[in-house]
Amino acid sequence: MSGDEFIVTRKEDSQTVTVTVRMEAAMQNKLEELARQSNRSRNELILMALEYALKNVKFVNNAKNDK
Repeated sequence: MSGDEFIVTRKEDSQTVTVTVRMEAAMQNKLEELARQSNRSRNELILMALEYALKNVKFVNNAKNDK
């Protein structure tokens, strides 16, 4: 074999899923700019933001719905 083979390895099993999200165009523009500035993908930034939100979520009672 020569040193110029195209080597493909078996992909490890992944526990990820695909999710579609709708957002305002302004938010998408901000996300694109942050991705450009940070040299990260939009996906990385969204996952970072979701992870932060899930770790720091706080539920408060909505006075209108409390009876």
